[in-house]
Amino acid sequence: MKTGFALFCYVSLLLPSLVVSALLGNSINTTHPLKDGNTLASPDSTFQLGFFSPTGFPTRRYLGLWYTQSPDTIPWIANRKLPLNSSQGVLQMSSEGILHLVDENGTFVWSSNVSGRAVSNPIAQLLNSGNFVLKDKNDDNPDNYLWQSFDYPGDTLIPGMKIGVNKKTGHDIFLSAWKSSDDPSIGDSTYGLDISTLPQVVIKWNSSIIWRSGPWNGYIFTGFPEVLSKLSFDFQYVSNDEEVYLIANPVKNSTISKIVLLPQGTPTLFTWTGSWTENVGSQMDACDFYGTCGTYGLCKNDNSPLCSCLNGFKPMNDRQWEFGNGTSGCVRKTRLDCVSDGFQKVVKVKAPDTMKYWSSSSTNLKECRKLCLKNCSCTAYSNLDVRGKGSGCLQWFVDLIDIRTFPETGQDYFVRIAASDMEATDDGNTNKRMWIVLGISLFVAVLMIAVVVFYWRNKYGFPKTNPKDGNNYDLELPLFDLAILSSATNGFSYENKLGEGGFGPVYKGIFKDGQEIAVKRLSKESKQGLDEFKNEVSHIAKLQHRNLVKLLGCCIDGTEKLLVYEFMPNKSLDFFLFDEERNMSLKWPQRYHIINGIARGILYLHQDSRLRIIHRDLKAENILLDLQMNPKISDFGLARSFGEMETKAATKKVIGTYGYMSPEYALDGVYSVKSDVFSYGVLVLEIVSGRRNRGFYHPDHCHNLLGHAWRLFCEGRQLELVSESIRDSCNLSQVFRSIHIGLLCVQRSPLDRPTMAEVVLMMGTEGRLPQPMLPGFFSERDLVDTTTSSSTTSTSQKTFAPHEYLITVLEGR
Repeated sequence: MKTGFALFCYVSLLLPSLVVSALLGNSINTTHPLKDGNTLASPDSTFQLGFFSPTGFPTRRYLGLWYTQSPDTIPWIANRKLPLNSSQGVLQMSSEGILHLVDENGTFVWSSNVSGRAVSNPIAQLLNSGNFVLKDKNDDNPDNYLWQSFDYPGDTLIPGMKIGVNKKTGHDIFLSAWKSSDDPSIGDSTYGLDISTLPQVVIKWNSSIIWRSGPWNGYIFTGFPEVLSKLSFDFQYVSNDEEVYLIANPVKNSTISKIVLLPQGTPTLFTWTGSWTENVGSQMDACDFYGTCGTYGLCKNDNSPLCSCLNGFKPMNDRQWEFGNGTSGCVRKTRLDCVSDGFQKVVKVKAPDTMKYWSSSSTNLKECRKLCLKNCSCTAYSNLDVRGKGSGCLQWFVDLIDIRTFPETGQDYFVRIAASDMEATDDGNTNKRMWIVLGISLFVAVLMIAVVVFYWRNKYGFPKTNPKDGNNYDLELPLFDLAILSSATNGFSYENKLGEGGFGPVYKGIFKDGQEIAVKRLSKESKQGLDEFKNEVSHIAKLQHRNLVKLLGCCIDGTEKLLVYEFMPNKSLDFFLFDEERNMSLKWPQRYHIINGIARGILYLHQDSRLRIIHRDLKAENILLDLQMNPKISDFGLARSFGEMETKAATKKVIGTYGYMSPEYALDGVYSVKSDVFSYGVLVLEIVSGRRNRGFYHPDHCHNLLGHAWRLFCEGRQLELVSESIRDSCNLSQVFRSIHIGLLCVQRSPLDRPTMAEVVLMMGTEGRLPQPMLPGFFSERDLVDTTTSSSTTSTSQKTFAPHEYLITVLEGR
């Protein structure tokens, strides 16, 4: 699967604070600080420096630098680690010439790293290049700058900036991604120069390399995307006794450009043409990701499959390779004997990773070959510098990994193989027998693949029918290989775990092409089991709606059963709604958008999908939020489908989450579309109030949230139900109408509740609404243990208190 790079959209800032700001020129000094509300401008007005707040975190204030034409593009931020909590911040300069960012209490939030000499007339100036520098007013020599923002980049590389390492001080200059598209704090990926090997540019996700440029060969880094190296930037590599760096010099008369390291760890080139446009030529492909084809595997982007083994090698795991997963790599066909070994030439490739190497600038290629033959640990050799006829010697002493071809550039090198596996000489003369062997091998491979696929589908394939209920499971759904999902989730590691439900744990994964996924893995201890797995796949595979989570495929491998979904970066609704701090960021327009989106999703399930589907487990945890905070209904493990004439059904196995279950379902096991309507009403009241229905407590009574809302509604005090974080800024008409509709949905009798079609109509109009009657579970409850959130039980075994609340502690789902 190839998706390339998603177009990165920076967050919109609080523009009013920028529009009304006063320009102070392009510098500050010891007597003229920069206050929040004011900005500095570069002499040519290309850049401005000032304070801003991301849309996703309006209470946070940052000191940043942006393009005047595009204020939502922030190449540099001073205080990424510690934002200000008010708009009273000030950037000031001490008499020693040190910049300090202070809050309203005078506490230092950020300071410039200055350890140089004292200056008599220090100023901080914003240059036309976008570099914010600290220097002596009368000294314009860049070598004498006391401090500069170019030495502390954010997530953006602009012309004139460099990445690299100062060997004397150890200072490392690298890009670091934002935490998310609206959170500028430091994220998980970095883009910098690695000098622990032969120096090369690397992208890391935490501490793991996900891309590398390959070493410098005197002309280029062999793994740089070709088009990226030709457009808008003239990259210059410098290595001396003091520092190693790569600088992005601007190309004369070129358009304004920048390279942004996206939160998912992918760098993308953007050019300015009245707005920022992603340059398609800068997009990376599947072969760019580290180790796509494993050790001794060769990745060719225009091949299908991508991976092949180098001459003299074969796949380590035939089955994985047959299904397109080459990450396990290749192994030698014949062991080396260190006597008769030879070398196979590999042309126009990114040089393998130099985790363990030896190099010499004074040894030529012929001598390099001899030295490699004499050392049994030497696995390959090449020129150190390819300019001219080539010079120097580079040798590898580990298994070769991360090799890919380039159609135009790349480097030639020679890999050591056993004499019996030699199929061509170093000068490229091919043995005629190769074609016969190739033809026979191809025929055998195709035959074996056909046999394996036939065997696999019959043994592990998804059954077309379930003898228990006769449902059709011919799903036309992609099947993923277990090894691919294991690799994407880092072996289903704890660090990748997003959470766990009744089905089992859910993990975040990243495919080799950068696509983020969520993988739900059936737990061996799960009480839901295979039936719920099949149920979820059979229902959601047939559904397509913007407010339903998208199922990308599934995996069935022996006892392993997994579901693969699109990844939702903002997690689930409960993550924001019931957290004291995050609740503050969820403003009313977003809440209202979520309320409406959920309603449209349920309406599709009930009325517009091919089957009438009852979800049966609608709750805040099962409402996922995408990057734009669009709600998507998830978790269809408990869903049931009805025919056109069916309206309700009954079960002895009540499964769901207390607090969201309708009375008729919790008490009698009867469910219908009106059961989902009840759950939706609970969600609406929770979204408005920011409080959970289950476990709700009020000092004046023992009602749950529904009862509390009903009392306030009857007394005309609906505003008291509204979350304090939105009470002063919400649209009261929308809020009161939402409460009213929520109470209509949670009425005790299912006959009194509106359908979802009526709900959507009521939400979208301003007509008069009917008067709601008592909500379900209105009677005051006993104060009992409410720690169990969901249950599975037989209706014949339930016990109840004299009132309408179910209080028996049941087995957790």
